[in-house]
Amino acid sequence: MINYEDKILRELGRWKIKMTKKPSITNRISKGIQNKTNNLIPDKVHKIITEAIKNMTKLVISGSKFITNNPKKSGSLEERELLVKERLKFYKKAATASGAGTGAGGILIGLADFPLLLSLKMKFLFDVASIYGFDVREYKERLYILYIFQLAFCSQKKRIETYRLIANWGKYTKELPENINDFNWRSFQQEYRDYLDLAKLLQLVPGIGAVVGAYANYKLMDKLGETAINAYRLRILDNK
Repeated sequence: MINYEDKILRELGRWKIKMTKKPSITNRISKGIQNKTNNLIPDKVHKIITEAIKNMTKLVISGSKFITNNPKKSGSLEERELLVKERLKFYKKAATASGAGTGAGGILIGLADFPLLLSLKMKFLFDVASIYGFDVREYKERLYILYIFQLAFCSQKKRIETYRLIANWGKYTKELPENINDFNWRSFQQEYRDYLDLAKLLQLVPGIGAVVGAYANYKLMDKLGETAINAYRLRILDNK
């Protein structure tokens, strides 16, 4: 019978391959379509989205709002991951409800979902870090959270670069500035801003926004959950 650690090593191996895969022709075509779609969105909408991402990043860096739980001190990896998956179910339900509710209202109300979804994503990541036993009161742990977020929501080209950084986190942290204010958060927020895909933008369209918003939010949260789980597995198994 395969033990739990062997099982997740296999899952981790498949995830590593996905993270380091070179951009395909489909990726490049999708990126081109996305760029053209972004050009059709009013500047006012772009400004609201960018401001929401910027404010969220600043909140994570300062540590305010999201730090609520102390790191979990005991429990096997399997026990911790059961808790993580329970939290993921909760956040996926919350994100789905948010997408459906705000998507039904068209462009003005739909815009309200961006900061709300960002907040749900970040709260989820802080919960996950604590369950795995990492202390998010340390600013380098909060930076790790930002990089997990970036890994989940960035271009394939940027994903390879971000994955390598996360895979060598122990070495990278020695090069980090002692002052968190020196972290280049502008580059980070621009990557996420560029990632916003067609499905999410369709949430702003009256009539179909509710269905699209619910589906998009569910899938985005699911993707974040997969990325977070494997990013922490990487650190825990590497430390072993």
